[in-house]
Amino acid sequence: MISLISSAYAADAAPASAGIFNLVLLGGFVVIFYFLMWRPQAKRTKEHKNLIASLAKGTEVVTGGGVLGKVSRVDDNYVVLEVAENIEMKFQKSSVAAVLPKGTLKSI
Repeated sequence: MISLISSAYAADAAPASAGIFNLVLLGGFVVIFYFLMWRPQAKRTKEHKNLIASLAKGTEVVTGGGVLGKVSRVDDNYVVLEVAENIEMKFQKSSVAAVLPKGTLKSI
């Protein structure tokens, strides 16, 4: 059986340091993935969570769909926005995209 193995294949054994190089390369990819993708997304998620927690009556907001309104009521999972005089719409809290500076709705 040993005579069936070509001497060319037997001479091309991988060096021992190739395994260490592969581990370092894999570790480098994990670090790059962490700093370029996971960490910024976690930061945005934390900021959005703080924005949702800070909603109160009278706050002017914009939703993810582009609807502007003033918060008239806040529940556990929902927020009611006054989008025009005597017109209220109910949205999930998670759909609120940003808080606007006071007076923005009057200037539009």
